[in-house]
Amino acid sequence: MPKIWEYNRLYAFLRPYVDFCTRESYERVKVSGSIPDDGAVVLAPNHTNTLMDALVVLQSRHDRTVFGARADIFRQSTANKILRFLKILPMARQRDGMETLMSSYGTFAEIEDTLDHEVPFCMFPEGRHTPGRELQPLRKGIARIAQKSARTRKTYIVPTGINYAHFYRYRSAVELVYGPALEVDPDMDEKQLLEQLHDRMSSLVFHEAPQWHYRWWLIPLFPLAAVLSLPMWLTAEIICRKIKDKAFSNSVRFLVKLVMEPLLLLIYAIVFGFTLPLWAALLLIVYFVFSYGIFYDVVNISRK
Repeated sequence: MPKIWEYNRLYAFLRPYVDFCTRESYERVKVSGSIPDDGAVVLAPNHTNTLMDALVVLQSRHDRTVFGARADIFRQSTANKILRFLKILPMARQRDGMETLMSSYGTFAEIEDTLDHEVPFCMFPEGRHTPGRELQPLRKGIARIAQKSARTRKTYIVPTGINYAHFYRYRSAVELVYGPALEVDPDMDEKQLLEQLHDRMSSLVFHEAPQWHYRWWLIPLFPLAAVLSLPMWLTAEIICRKIKDKAFSNSVRFLVKLVMEPLLLLIYAIVFGFTLPLWAALLLIVYFVFSYGIFYDVVNISRK
């Protein structure tokens, strides 16, 4: 079985499309700062928007990143295989129970192996997602992972701020900021390390929303965009109405686009290719690729 940090051809083939869908989920994506390249790196972002937080971090770098996620979503074997293919490891929480906590030691070994090969490991130290512009208390896990790594290699924690113009609206704006790296002292007091990390992360979480541009000129393009992307946005909105935690809304809209767009693209290519002149078919196919975003851009104008 390949190790989670290793290069995977299928993963590398799919990655550009996933990154494209992530960037298309926002009117604007801005990334600033960088991470060290001379040691092990643990990324520490705030957690406000479920799956989208990890995707925003992932698209900020072209190389591999391994992520940690709540252990309970790994319980089914199929989900476990898919998540591990996506380079996501299960992270146990106290409320997951002793059996899950005990099994997490295998995860710690995989994290160590990942850091040893200088592939960044990203975990959300708040331990839960909370839509808002205030950082929650940090859990001890990130300090313990980083300090254990620092005993055998130079290790950094990189405080990271993810800031959304709106937490629930698809196609808003997002800014990701990598702050100055914190080199980890393995003998530093755990509480002191967490306090220092909390202060640095807090300075990267904006209390004002990033600037969001409403694209008024897209309004005339709305009718055709709505028709072409109807199977996607209708499916997404039906699912979103059924979920209780609205923080998952944009993750649902992203996943619907990710899965359905290639299938619709194939169908439209066949239909348009046989019924329209080549130039018109190509124009409509390109228009379709961006129609989902145009639809939500205009919907957001109506909500202004």
